[in-house]
Amino acid sequence: MKTLIASALFLFAPLAAHAACAPTDFAVQDFKMKVVGSGMSARLSLSGQLVNHCAQPAAAQISIDAKDGTGKVLQSKKGWPAGTTNIAPGQSVDFDLGRLFRFDPDMQSYTVGVADVRTW
Repeated sequence: MKTLIASALFLFAPLAAHAACAPTDFAVQDFKMKVVGSGMSARLSLSGQLVNHCAQPAAAQISIDAKDGTGKVLQSKKGWPAGTTNIAPGQSVDFDLGRLFRFDPDMQSYTVGVADVRTW
């Protein structure tokens, strides 16, 4: 029985670490969109800063939706700005996730948010 309890603790310990920070503990600041280049070589730059307001180091996944003038989502992508590196409390990382999108002149607005949080 003791072995079973110890095994369960080791199994669920990573889940507890994962739940320590929430998406609301992170913020996206200074999000900017710009088109770089023109014509067939045009590409998007979707940049900003991801800030950790959690009490411990963690990483966050960002979700960006590109919408047309009516609000219809044309493309949606997710990315981890810090990769598999935790961001220290109070620190930020710069990101540009524009390379994940194909440029479409119908894109009129962008929604950005924190989709998931993980401790590596």
